[in-house]
Amino acid sequence: MIPQGRSGTEVDTWRERILNVAEEHFRRIGYEKTSVADIASCLGMSSANIYRFFPSRAAINQCICDRFVGQTIQLAAAVARRDAPAHDKLRRLFNLLFEERRRQLIEEKYVHDLVVAATIENWAIMSIHGSRLVTMVQKIIEEGTEAGDLSVNDAVEAARSAMNAFLSFYHPVLVEARLRDAEAAKQGPDQQISFILSALDGYRAS
Repeated sequence: MIPQGRSGTEVDTWRERILNVAEEHFRRIGYEKTSVADIASCLGMSSANIYRFFPSRAAINQCICDRFVGQTIQLAAAVARRDAPAHDKLRRLFNLLFEERRRQLIEEKYVHDLVVAATIENWAIMSIHGSRLVTMVQKIIEEGTEAGDLSVNDAVEAARSAMNAFLSFYHPVLVEARLRDAEAAKQGPDQQISFILSALDGYRAS
């Protein structure tokens, strides 16, 4: 609903300003320590005004999480668009997903904390992004099957199974646990990726 007396464009502009301030705070002090009053103060408005543009604090959290996870999705989409064999794109895609999770934990802990909360609490935005990733993997598998690189009858089920098999290297809680375990931290995702590709009949040893 558009706040009374404001055009759709003006509302979009203010929503973007609010989210930009919220993102800056989330990155700097974390989403748990950021209050709506903090965001409002930076914009020279009251907390009540914030709620004219967002129905709840949870809605702001979801939008910022969408930005954070969306950055990884964009990088994954770029890999999926590459002109390369399916098994090469899948390997690059899975490595990217792990490295992004790892980077967030090490370099952007507050971002990681928000993604953890969103995952554990099953925020709708995480389901949306998860479906997008499965669809990307599905399309790569379909391309590989058409090219004769993969042998898959049901690309949808194969994509879901592949993502499930990679879960311990992508789920933020499991990645954090892995990196805190000295022995597990030494093991990258290569072996698991090779297992997935072999199961898809797309891996060819060099």
